[in-house]
Amino acid sequence: MASGGGYGDPSQKIDYVFKVVLIGDSAVGKSQILARFSRNEFSLDSKATIGVEFQTRTLVIEHKSVKAQIWDTAGQERYRAVTSAYYRGAVGAMLVYDITKRQTFDHIPRWLEELRGHADKNIVIILLGNKSDLENQREVPTEDAKEFAQKEGLFFLETSALEATNVETAFMTVLTEIFNIVNKKNLVADENQGNGNPTSLAGKKIVIPGPAQEIPAKSNMCCRS
Repeated sequence: MASGGGYGDPSQKIDYVFKVVLIGDSAVGKSQILARFSRNEFSLDSKATIGVEFQTRTLVIEHKSVKAQIWDTAGQERYRAVTSAYYRGAVGAMLVYDITKRQTFDHIPRWLEELRGHADKNIVIILLGNKSDLENQREVPTEDAKEFAQKEGLFFLETSALEATNVETAFMTVLTEIFNIVNKKNLVADENQGNGNPTSLAGKKIVIPGPAQEIPAKSNMCCRS
């Protein structure tokens, strides 16, 4: 059971910190998605992100306090070399495109390749088709994105940062999946310790285990707003 809770309590004890990166072309709405999730805000005069910014929000998942550290990476080409360093340590990623601009979807394979080249191979990834409120301007059919997500083993949702549609669901999908994977590894580590085997979680380092990439397709998570 996951709970959104508030938007951060400095005195709250934190059990886990999960780093999640937002990537995709410029002007697809990454910063607006982040603002909607972290502060429940939307700005009509949002400016392009310069370099990298991040926001945090603390949530409760299965009675544990989880701080989501969300990194918003600039989509402009000239910042690609800078942002690549920020993939390191990420356990979740959101690949964002604009449903009204086909080119932003066509660039997703390139972003995915870059992500997989810099991040842990078992990172939890969701594909987001943003600006679903602009249905009359749609250039990317839902089925195209759903098919790509299934082929690549990604979660998929269409979102509207403007209308707050599916933004919370998207983040909770990624964060809950990461939490479940970490908890599963903790359980295995505890069992190994009980059997006299050394644990692989010394120092509480959060690492996504290999076998947990049994999240391809997830067709039940593919939905339109």
